[in-house]
Amino acid sequence: MKILIGNKNYSSWSLRPWLVLRHFEIEFEEEILLLNGDNWKQNLLARTPSGFVPVLEDDGLVIDETIAIIEYLADRFPQYNIWPDDMGQRAMARACSARMHAGFVALRSAAPMNIRGNFPGRIDAKVIARDMEELEKLLVPLLVNSQGPYLFGDFCAADAMFAPVACRVNTYGIDVSPRLKNYFTAIFSLTAFKEWQGAALKEPWVIPEGEMDFIQVQN
Repeated sequence: MKILIGNKNYSSWSLRPWLVLRHFEIEFEEEILLLNGDNWKQNLLARTPSGFVPVLEDDGLVIDETIAIIEYLADRFPQYNIWPDDMGQRAMARACSARMHAGFVALRSAAPMNIRGNFPGRIDAKVIARDMEELEKLLVPLLVNSQGPYLFGDFCAADAMFAPVACRVNTYGIDVSPRLKNYFTAIFSLTAFKEWQGAALKEPWVIPEGEMDFIQVQN
């Protein structure tokens, strides 16, 4: 089994299934396909069905969509609680994951994932206010119900879906409630996340479009 991912510093979608694989100690290989540089788009198109990462390759299958990858892993490795074991909780976990997948566009646009970055106070809070309010309304009740540290008690795929949000909040110094702050701290404490973060900090590649000065010029 192999997963093709983008630069670890920037590729939020790659982080999600990678975190599931590593946290549940599923054996896999990884290959980084750079998201900038000479002919990077052509290279992606040559290796992936859609020209996007992540992509999972397993026994002749090629799966190139994050939630589809996670669902495949849950089916392939039923011995792990990649989704919550309880049917109702599992449905809730999938529902909040789908909302993350389809929503929070303002937050993702204004604050792209940049693990190496440190840009507190450089985002217009009004631009992301609605998304942050929605995030609180979505996640806090789940955390209250589960009593933490993760959305459904133990770490599951839903938490992997929100890990890049934790990175964004940290990088841009975005204000969140104490309960969300504790939740994001729990994500950062994961051994798997620390491994990804350590690799991201060592990457030599810089994507100008993911850096704050470029974003502010474009806006």
